[in-house]
Amino acid sequence: MIKLKEISKSYKVGPTTVRAVESVDLTIERGDMVSIVGHSGSGKTTLLSLMGGLTKPSTGRVLVDGTNIWTLSDREQSQLRNRRIGFAFQFSSLIPTLNAIDNVRLPATFSGALVNHGRATDLLELVGLKDRIHSLPGMLSGGEQRRVALARTLMNNPEIILADEPTGDLDEETEADILDIFRSINDKGVTIVIVTHSRAVASQAKKVLRMNKGHLEVNGD
Repeated sequence: MIKLKEISKSYKVGPTTVRAVESVDLTIERGDMVSIVGHSGSGKTTLLSLMGGLTKPSTGRVLVDGTNIWTLSDREQSQLRNRRIGFAFQFSSLIPTLNAIDNVRLPATFSGALVNHGRATDLLELVGLKDRIHSLPGMLSGGEQRRVALARTLMNNPEIILADEPTGDLDEETEADILDIFRSINDKGVTIVIVTHSRAVASQAKKVLRMNKGHLEVNGD
C-alpha cells in the first residue's frame, strides 16, 4: 500500500547538512500495523512525514498504491491526504471555538463531502465521548482532547493512519484505551503506522522497525 524507494531527506542548518533519513527502502502492506521506534532525532517522525506526503524527499520515491505522490498536482496531493490518509499527532490541535462534534466533522467539510452528523456522533461514541459532543476543547481533559482528535482522524474513513506519538503524555489507562481503538480499526483492514517511544505501544504492532541516525532497521526492540 505504501512503498518508499531509496528515500532520503536532508536539511541545511547553516553550513551543516543534516541527513534526517538516508536511503530507506520500505514496503507497508495493506492491513499492516507497524510501529517505528528510535531515539529522539533518529529520523522516525521525518520518515512518517515522508510517507504521508507532508514532506518532500530530497531523493527517492513515495508510492501509495503504485502512484508516486510527488508526480501529483498540489490539489491531487491534498485530495489524497484528505480522503485516504488520516494523521494522528501527539498534540490534538483542536479548533478551540468548535465543540467536539464540529471538530470531528472538519475533515468532511474540507473534502467537500456531505457532512455526516451521525458518523461524527458514532466516532465520538467509539472513543468514549458520546456524552461530550457539545463540549468545547477547553472543557475537556488532555486525554479527552486526544480522543476527539482521533475521532476526527477517522471521519473520512481513511485507508491509512499515520500516527506520531498518539499516546505521548497520556496516563496508562488512557493509553490502553487508545491502543484498543487502534487495534479495532486495524482489525477492520485499516493500515496503521505508529511512531512511538512507548514499548507498550510498539508491542501492539505486527511489525516493529527502528530508526537509527536516519537509517531503518527491522525488528527493533
